[in-house]
Amino acid sequence: MNDETPIDAVITWVDGSDPAHAARLAAHLAGTGGQRPSAAHPTRFNDAGEIDYCVTSILRYAPWIRAIHIVTDRQTPALIARLRDTPHAGKLRLVDHREIFAGYERHLPTFNSRAIITALWRIPGLAERFLYFNDDFVLLQPVTPQDFFRDERMVLRGDWQLQSRYRPLRRLIAVLRRWRGGDPATARVRNLAAQEDSARLAGFERDYLRMYHNPFPLRRSTLETFFARHPDLLEHNLSFRLRSPQQFKTEVLAAHLEFARGMAVLDDRLRTVQLKPSEQWFPRLKRKLARADADPRFAFACVQSLELAPRPVQEHLVAWLDRRIGRLPGP
Repeated sequence: MNDETPIDAVITWVDGSDPAHAARLAAHLAGTGGQRPSAAHPTRFNDAGEIDYCVTSILRYAPWIRAIHIVTDRQTPALIARLRDTPHAGKLRLVDHREIFAGYERHLPTFNSRAIITALWRIPGLAERFLYFNDDFVLLQPVTPQDFFRDERMVLRGDWQLQSRYRPLRRLIAVLRRWRGGDPATARVRNLAAQEDSARLAGFERDYLRMYHNPFPLRRSTLETFFARHPDLLEHNLSFRLRSPQQFKTEVLAAHLEFARGMAVLDDRLRTVQLKPSEQWFPRLKRKLARADADPRFAFACVQSLELAPRPVQEHLVAWLDRRIGRLPGP
């Protein structure tokens, strides 16, 4: 890959406080009995302004990104208006769910990030190589294209682990979960189990790469080719309106497909600081921020459910983001 090869960024975003979005979700829940499962917890749809930091960090620390596609459900983040008369406006493009679900409109509206991620490769005009950001991912320092794509290979982050079926303690936990029973539609959607399922779809039966919360490099043609061969899997993952334990994680599937054909390399020199301000003890959170400041290997941060944190915690974390990333450029 040369320096002229375009790389795009794709950000998934939703504002759950939008009355129209809330009405669509309420109508869906009413049609399924009205019960709100954990997959429909409000924090999955809340907007605490994280996308401002996400976009700003890309503009500041990855200016080589060709275009930033913001994938939404008939919504427009406020930052679009703020950037309208700036040099950055031309980089931003809104992508509606109806564009990426073209031909699969029967599964809309969707409130399911896993379904949406499955369809990102279908964005019209998307570069062959792109980075997927959840809206709570940010860059903390300058990064280069070679941090994600190197000599035609994907640069991936994580650690190889034995799958649960080969680990007695994990198998026992799975048996206990099945013994407890419960409605699978309202079951907790477990991240690691979904990662293992995704690895097996790519042919990795024993080991899998446990992946972290950071920007994911993806290749459009890899997913296009796979789903052309397995249209049933595409339909399956798009069909769930809310996240389900029956779904695979497309970004993890894609990573293992790249490893299977020798087109990926593992490189963990750049790290992620995982921040859960509503759950982590405030002194622990401060220590994590201080460590990220002191260690230049921390290039990414993931800030989950900021709006649920106590006000002092929110203010402290926002001040840190302001210092590390800054505010959106003005006109």
